[in-house]
Amino acid sequence: MSAALKYQGTRLLAASSRLSILQKAAKPSLLRGYHATSARLSVAHSGSQTVANAEKYTLNTYARPTLVLSHGKGSYLYDTDGKEYLDFTAGIAVVALGHNHPDITAAVVDQASKLVHCSNLYHNEWAPQLARNIVESTIAAYPQGTQGIYAQAADGRSPARVFFSNSGTEANEGALKFARKYGKHVAELGTLGKGTSEALRGDPNLKCGIVSFTGGFHGRSMGALSVTANPKYQKPFTPLIPGVQTAKYNSTSEIGAFVDERTCGVIVEPIQGEGGIHPAQVDFLRALRRRCDQVGALLIYDEIQCGLGRSGKLWAHQLYPEDCSPDILTMAKPLANGIPIGAILVSDKVAELIKVGEHGTTFGGNPLACRVGCTVLDHISKPEFLEHVQNAGQVLEQELQQALAPFVGSTVVELRGTGLLRGIQFASDPTQIVDLARDRGLMLVGAGGNTVRLVPPLNTSIADIKRGAAIIADCVKQFAAERKA
Repeated sequence: MSAALKYQGTRLLAASSRLSILQKAAKPSLLRGYHATSARLSVAHSGSQTVANAEKYTLNTYARPTLVLSHGKGSYLYDTDGKEYLDFTAGIAVVALGHNHPDITAAVVDQASKLVHCSNLYHNEWAPQLARNIVESTIAAYPQGTQGIYAQAADGRSPARVFFSNSGTEANEGALKFARKYGKHVAELGTLGKGTSEALRGDPNLKCGIVSFTGGFHGRSMGALSVTANPKYQKPFTPLIPGVQTAKYNSTSEIGAFVDERTCGVIVEPIQGEGGIHPAQVDFLRALRRRCDQVGALLIYDEIQCGLGRSGKLWAHQLYPEDCSPDILTMAKPLANGIPIGAILVSDKVAELIKVGEHGTTFGGNPLACRVGCTVLDHISKPEFLEHVQNAGQVLEQELQQALAPFVGSTVVELRGTGLLRGIQFASDPTQIVDLARDRGLMLVGAGGNTVRLVPPLNTSIADIKRGAAIIADCVKQFAAERKA
């Protein structure tokens, strides 16, 4: 049997299975409009037609190979020609539980048969539950925490609260907005020393500065883009929002000069993803926490890529001492395993300032995304799940160190990362590595600074971790040989 026929058979079985699940989960009346026609059970278009439609009708913002992905299972993806790929991208660190996870599928189907959206004019069953799960699992995973989002609230209130958005960039936009509100509050209190307090009380808008760092990536909407210090992303869209300064990542000596009494917020990734997999140093985060306290600014951790189990801890900042804890934590990518969602976790002192009508969203907190989020968090927050991530990360590191040792110092500059957030920095542009790997059935994604990023699903088996490492080693060997020739 040809690969194409095998693929079509797999496609038909998968569609039949989906219909069976829907029939079990939904009321009969809901199925009247669902007709499992042959057209719906087959590929909508050939791969070439899909690419042609994309080139003709979609905005040209992505550089993509011509393959067309059709479905996935676990840590594997399949294209419309039936070719199989081991996925070390996870949709750029999104699909934490792998593709077509049965619990995710069941949650989506069941909730879609009940209620997908009702707006924030009303409560739904799942948004408050997910908010509670985020707060309680975060605190339980880091019992030593006493500062920021872990600080005890008065009157028995929750130490932290959640706002739901639809994406990471929206979560960061909300965090920056909250920091502006907090800055005005501190200015109006007049607690920063006589001269400074008098100036800020006279014009609370003066305490509006935001500090971000080199190599950071926080999104592409205007506020998030303004704190993403990469000319490639920023230059076409200048001027950006005012009041933003960029300091050097991991440079403790610069913090005092950039973070001052007019700063309202500091945003940083504990482990940079897009920038090339760079972990923050303990002294750097500790100094940021201390300086923010001194000048009345909020410390914002963007854990959209490095959070939710990717580092081997529930949150990457939980790898650090408790005096590095944030006031605001943003999350998105893996929270609903590919269903769009984002969230902002804020400390009590921030939550108390935000009033009705000061922020909002149409789709954020919808029951479908939050139902799936509860399912994902239930898996990721389990100690045994995080232990697997740690073990898989160690195996990946060991396999790569051994296989790439002959190339370190020449073709390979450095291996970095923790858990299943890993990067291999090359001495030259590694685009060919990504292409060679794809030809061999392994999906990889690039990052800044000539780095190849390795972000497989968090439940990838040890056998597949080793297989992926072997393919990478084979690609590097060919890449190095062609550079010598």
